[in-house]
This record gives sequence, structure tokens and C-alpha cells, in this order.
Amino acid sequence: MLDPQILNKNLEEFKENLQKREIELDLDVLIELDDKRRKAKFEAEQVRAEQNKLSKEIAKSDKKTKDELLPKATELSDKFKKLSVIAEKEEKLFFEHWVKIPNIVDVTSPVGSSEEDNKEIKKIGEVKEYKNPKNHLEIGESLGLINVEKASEVSGSRFSYIFGDLVKIEFNLVSYVLNKLSEKGFTPTVPPVLVRENALYGTGFFPDDAEQVYEIPNDDLFLVGTSEVSLAALHGDEILEHKSLPLRYAGFSTCFRREAGTYGKDTTGIFRVHQFDKVEMFSFCDPEKSKDEHEYLLSIEEEILRDLEIPYRVVDVCSGDLGASAAKKYDIEAWIPSEETYREVTSCSNTTDYQSRRLNIRTKKEKDTSLIHTLNGTALAVGRILIALIENNQQEDGSVSFSDELSKITKVQRLS
Repeated sequence: MLDPQILNKNLEEFKENLQKREIELDLDVLIELDDKRRKAKFEAEQVRAEQNKLSKEIAKSDKKTKDELLPKATELSDKFKKLSVIAEKEEKLFFEHWVKIPNIVDVTSPVGSSEEDNKEIKKIGEVKEYKNPKNHLEIGESLGLINVEKASEVSGSRFSYIFGDLVKIEFNLVSYVLNKLSEKGFTPTVPPVLVRENALYGTGFFPDDAEQVYEIPNDDLFLVGTSEVSLAALHGDEILEHKSLPLRYAGFSTCFRREAGTYGKDTTGIFRVHQFDKVEMFSFCDPEKSKDEHEYLLSIEEEILRDLEIPYRVVDVCSGDLGASAAKKYDIEAWIPSEETYREVTSCSNTTDYQSRRLNIRTKKEKDTSLIHTLNGTALAVGRILIALIENNQQEDGSVSFSDELSKITKVQRLS
């Protein structure tokens, strides 16, 4: 959530951000709501100040004076209660609108409205030439490693069964990534995948992305679409010691997304599914160092892709394609031979103080207390990495063969 002070202190920056995000709203109405809640709060505080002053006066007075002042005290008490109700109502009304406003776009992020406006930073790795490349599902089905048809009968569309050596590869990849991140100062974590509503509000997924989230209504719980949610909420309402920063976590979890509104898109195989496993990096960081931390998370993502010998490119995501909480985001896209294009396999976002303001996470440096910055990055999106590994290492006979170096990670030399 943004600091509402921006409406008074830097309205032009706020307007510019709305334009970059291509958001249309009645700014006059928003400013009016802000003025009303400030005025109501001020009036209540003024009466509270009068109450405090009168209470001190009564405490020092004799019995006769006290009796004369008590009716005034009762009057102020009743007035404060009424004004508090009004202030609370105005505050709630304003923030119902304000929580929908996304983060300020970083000045270095490209401005645009779609993937075509993303800025390519670099390409890494040699793209292999295949005459007639098969897609991961064709290969996986022929080798008995993937079955989406049976999963569809059992669970509906966009689920899968994974079998045999492909399962072993998944857990070997997870182990490899968690070990790498542990060596780099991340605490391996298995977080809850069921969270309360406030965790999703706190991370900015609610209210706008509510349609993507699976709900367990009888228990007032929700399934996370990324462990970013439960990792961010881990230190909610805490003041973190400045010397402990950055606090870095590597969360492994199964994730769940409804993928509402994406029917007919990426429905083949296991690229866009409702259930998938992921290792997520999360960092609680000194605001002055969050830009460097962002680059650091990206460098780790790149290191993992290079270790896995997957050709990729890095893109700087444009303003219109950013999530609500992100001020700046990088995507890494892996080369997918069957599509002859690069597809997203990781993302890496600096959310500045957008999430920490909602979750009330601060840090204390000497005598000063301030909001921290939070960052997140995909270390391993298992399904999409399996796709890239299968397709980029396919052989003409329909098998999949890994190099000696890569097989040290996968612990499997060949799928056949």
C-alpha cells in the first residue's frame, strides 16, 4: 500500500504513476475522501486533547470545582465517541479505495502496456537447432512420465500426474536449489500453504487478484499461489533489528492458482496448471539497499539457469505488466524449442515498502524506526523448468539425454 501522504506531498508523481499503470480513476473523489477522513480524524483528536486537558484540571481541583467540571467532561466524552465513529467510517471508506492503488513504478522500468513493451536486457546460452522438435507433453507421454488425460478425469483440466525419473529429477532440483540458496544466506523454509485473508491483503494479492485464489470458505482460509504470501507475513507487526538485515528465506511449497481468465491459453501439458511446486526467494531488506538486493536475487536466478544449461533471456518488465505490489520486476524466459520462443520461468520483484506498510513490518536503526523493503524472486518453478529441461535435451529417438555436468544435478543421465 502506498503512503497516502503522496496525495498531499507529491500529487504529480501519483498522477504519473496512474498513467504508467494505465489506471483510470476519479482522482477528485479520492482526494475528497482523503480530505474528509483527515478532517474527521483531526476533529476527534481535538476533542481528545480537550478531554485530556480537562482531566488534568479535574484531578487538581477541589470537590466543588470537580462537580462543576464533570458535566463538561461527560459532554466531551459523548462528543469524542460520536466523532470517533465518524472518523472510523471515513477512514474505512477511503482505504477501501486506497488499497486498490498499485505501487509506484520505478523510474528505470520501461513504460508500456503489454509483453511487447518489455525491455530485453540480455540473452544467454546457445539455442539448439531441431528439425522437428517435440513438445514436453509428447515426449513425457511417450516415455510414460506425464499423464494429463488421467489427471483431467480425476481432478479436471490443468492438473497432471508425474511419474518415475521425472519425479526424482524434481526433488533433486529442489535439493540442489535449496542447498545453493542455503550457502548464499537464505534460510530453507517450508511455509504454510493455507493462509488467512489478511496475509493476501498484506502482500497485495487482495483485492485485485482474488479471482485467482482458491478459497476454503468453511475455515476462512485460502490456498497460496506462491509462498511469497506466507513468507512476507512471517514478520507481520514486527520491528526487525537493522543489524539482522537482510533476512532471506527460501520457501519450498506447493502452489495453487485458479488461472481464471486464461482459458485456451497455454493449456497443453504442464506449463500453466492449477497446482505446481516452487522454491521462492524472499528478502526483508534495508530500504537503502533494496535495489542492490534486487540485482542479487536476479543474479541467483541466472546462476541456476546457467547451471541447468538452459538458454534464456532477461527482460525488464514494463509498467503495465507489473503486479500491483511490484515497483520493478525482472523476468527470466527460457528457450522452448517446440514453440521457438522464450517463455517465462522466473520473476523477480522489488516491492519497496508496499507490502511492509500493509503488514506493518519495520526496522529500527539507532533511534529511528522505518518501514523495510521486501523483495521476492522465483528460484525454481519446477514444472516450467522440467519443460525447459525436457525440450532442450531431447534426442531424435524421442529420449532425453543430459550432459555429464547437468546429470550431476538431476542425478539422472537419460530419460527413455
